Amino acid sequence: MPKLVLPTRAIQVINKSIHLFHHFGFHTVGVDRIVKECQIPKATFYNYFHSKERFIEICLIVQKERLKEKVVSIAEYGQDTSAADKLKALYLLHTDLDGLYYLLFKAIFEIKLSYSKAYQVAIKYRTWLINEIYSQLIKLKTDATFQDAKLFLYMIEGAIIQHLSSDGEDQRERVLDCFLINYGCKYLSQNV
Repeated sequence: MPKLVLPTRAIQVINKSIHLFHHFGFHTVGVDRIVKECQIPKATFYNYFHSKERFIEICLIVQKERLKEKVVSIAEYGQDTSAADKLKALYLLHTDLDGLYYLLFKAIFEIKLSYSKAYQVAIKYRTWLINEIYSQLIKLKTDATFQDAKLFLYMIEGAIIQHLSSDGEDQRERVLDCFLINYGCKYLSQNV
C-alpha cells in the first residue's frame, strides 16, 4: 500500500475523529458531527476523504500504523527484555481500553457489514499481530504453534470484553499469568 500523505489539517481531523469514534462509535458519529467538531466545511471533508467509508478506513490505517510502531518497539528493540515480559507488554498494550487497539477491536464489531474495506484494515492487523505474538511464544517454548498465538489474541480480546462488562475490577494480569504458567513462566504480576 502506498504511503498515506495528508495535509496537516486533514491529520488534525483524523486525530479528532479517532477520539470521537473511540468514545462514541462509528455509527453514531456522522460526517456532520465530524465537520462541526473539527470546524471545517463539509466540502473540505469530502475533498480530503471522498466518503465516510474511506475516512473510516484512513482513520483505522493511521491507528494501525501507530499501534504497529509500539508493537515493533516492544518486540524488536527491547533486547534485554525477556520474551515473557514482551508478551506481557503486548498484552497490556492491547487490553487498555484507552489504548490504540480498542478502536480496531471496536471496528471488528461495528463496521463489518457497512464499511468492509475499513473492516479489512482491522482484520489484517490481527493477522499481523498473531505473527508477532508467535515470534515471542516460540522463544518461550520451541513447540509453540500459531494456534497458541491465536489463543493469546483471543485472550486479549476476551480481557477487553471482560473489562467492558466488569464492575471495575481488573483481572487482566491474572489471566495473562495463567497463560504464561503453561509456558513455564513464573508469575509476572505482583498483585495476584
